Amino acid sequence: MSHNRLAAETSPYLLQHAHNPVHWWAWGPEALAAAKAANKPILLSVGYSACHWCHVMAHESFEDEGIAGLMNDLFINIKVDREERPDLDALYQNALGLIGQHGGWPLTMFLTPDAEPFWGGTYFPAQARYGRAAFPDVLEGISHSFHKDPDKIGHNVARIRESLEQMARSPGPLSLDMEVVDLGAAQCLRLIDFEDGGTVGAPKFPQPGLFRFLWHSYLRTGNSSLKDAVTVTLDHICQGGIYDHLGGGFMRYSTDETWLVPHFEKMLYDNAQLVSLLTKVWKQTGSPLYRARIFETVGWLLRDMMAEGGAFAAALDADSEGEEGLFYTWTSEELSALLDIETATRFGHLYGVQAHGNWEGRNILHRNHPRGGGDDHDLAEAKMVLLAERDKRIWPGRDDKVLADWNAMMITALAEAALTFDRPDWLAAAEHAFQVITTRMVRPDGRPAHSLCRGRAETNAVLDDYAWAIFAALTLYETTTGPEYLDQAIAWAEQVHAHHWDGQGGGYFLSADDATDVVIRTKPAFDSAVPSGNGVMAEVLARLWLVTGEERWRERAQAVIDAFGAAMPEQIPHMTSLLDAFAILAEPLQVVIVGPLDDPGGLALLRAFAATSLPPASLLRVQDGNALPVGHPAHGKSLVDGCAAAYICRGSTCRAPVTDSDRLMAQLCEK
Repeated sequence: MSHNRLAAETSPYLLQHAHNPVHWWAWGPEALAAAKAANKPILLSVGYSACHWCHVMAHESFEDEGIAGLMNDLFINIKVDREERPDLDALYQNALGLIGQHGGWPLTMFLTPDAEPFWGGTYFPAQARYGRAAFPDVLEGISHSFHKDPDKIGHNVARIRESLEQMARSPGPLSLDMEVVDLGAAQCLRLIDFEDGGTVGAPKFPQPGLFRFLWHSYLRTGNSSLKDAVTVTLDHICQGGIYDHLGGGFMRYSTDETWLVPHFEKMLYDNAQLVSLLTKVWKQTGSPLYRARIFETVGWLLRDMMAEGGAFAAALDADSEGEEGLFYTWTSEELSALLDIETATRFGHLYGVQAHGNWEGRNILHRNHPRGGGDDHDLAEAKMVLLAERDKRIWPGRDDKVLADWNAMMITALAEAALTFDRPDWLAAAEHAFQVITTRMVRPDGRPAHSLCRGRAETNAVLDDYAWAIFAALTLYETTTGPEYLDQAIAWAEQVHAHHWDGQGGGYFLSADDATDVVIRTKPAFDSAVPSGNGVMAEVLARLWLVTGEERWRERAQAVIDAFGAAMPEQIPHMTSLLDAFAILAEPLQVVIVGPLDDPGGLALLRAFAATSLPPASLLRVQDGNALPVGHPAHGKSLVDGCAAAYICRGSTCRAPVTDSDRLMAQLCEK
């Protein structure tokens, strides 16, 4: 009988390892108790289903009977899906950084039976290469040190724990003003590659949070360099190999400086953030390229990424048939066999196809080259032919977990795009996915769950789940005026404050106060591939203040910013979400449309708002301004001569009402 216990799990990543000869445990009290009973160190392996190097290490080591036997003899082996337990991943990634190593996946950490880290790494080859020690040698060395040199292990544990505890303390406040914010944006420009877009060097990640901040700064200041940083980046991402030119959707990152060769995973969070950013920038530029990528990406989402209940799946794998990128790439012969000579030639010129391939003997379709410009409408039929043929291939694995935070990101992006492009079907999809979070992802205590998979919603929500779910609820409230969305946002804001707020140092912990299996609660303040949980919380609290006029929300938003302000001078590029939130508090902007919701004049005003690219701004639609809370600046505002009217409110002051949509757009665009 196998000692591998992962077959009872629902995570697609854990199930990938259910038949390994390694005696894997899932994280939990039973695994930790087993480590204590056996007095063995814990080998913690953290990854995710779409991770290429996780697959490599699995094939080389975890499927090898000899290496698995060594692991089983010397360790209690625990597998964790980092998407299912982001709090554990964050903690042990921080620990890895403290011992001087770069983070990433697979994460391989060695812990005491009390789950305290003392050493680790990422990918280890089965045999020594790439300048890395052979995994079997690492296993024997760690086991020997644990049993024969406990003082050294104890020293490492104490040193790492002390540093982790220090990292979980908030650095404290710093006086901020908009000049600091704008100076920070200008500093970020030093990092930008103005030729190929993104930040300088490789690999290149899309970093939509950073470019969202730069776009907002451009809209406030008019600094054309900020605009160029964003548009050059989006142009190259949208035309590069990081984009799926046949099926839609963006890959996770590019391994090179020109966005040609991606790691071929498609992650829900990247696509959500890029749809949102492209929508914002399209409003001002009117770029046909951005509009096309938005529509294509949403098409991919609704076609290929629907999961249980009508929510969205987490990711598509990089690999198929054991080979990275095989599903997405082509030989010139494959293309010539499917298209007539003239069409194949035209397609090859436009999409950078080379006779011997542009990557490992195959072709990644891309348009970031001198012949890649121009319209491709004449190739629409050819692209459909190629997509249909590609669909016959063996597909990459799909991780169908429903993650609350990633789904909420996509709900927000869909609702924003639906309002901008007048797509009620997109809005309906967003609302349907939101219902999954509020009905099928609820814990017995009434708090949300982080993950839903195969009907089980068992993992506790973390800070990011709350922050993004509140963001989604507020966006749906603005878009639909449904009061249930605002009520839900407020309920979640109270829950997260009750269970995640640090009453001593300020800021929100990633894990709740009743989390029993996290040795140290981390407190995220730095943006990564997604904005930090505290940055998003600060923004949604500021937006709650604008919507309700209640001072408590402004005070909470300011308290979050104050908790981390002292770190900003040295970390501005990594804290832009907090700076965006501060800008809302410093220069609050809200548009209130008063009038019947179906009034043609009011709808024209709504379309004007939806078509205008703005720094973060709150939208409210009410039939009567008297329905607004007394503390709201638009309380008591009314129709003008029986016509729907828009009020632009900055802080506690509202401008004279506007009934003409063109006039509203003009006023919104005024600096």
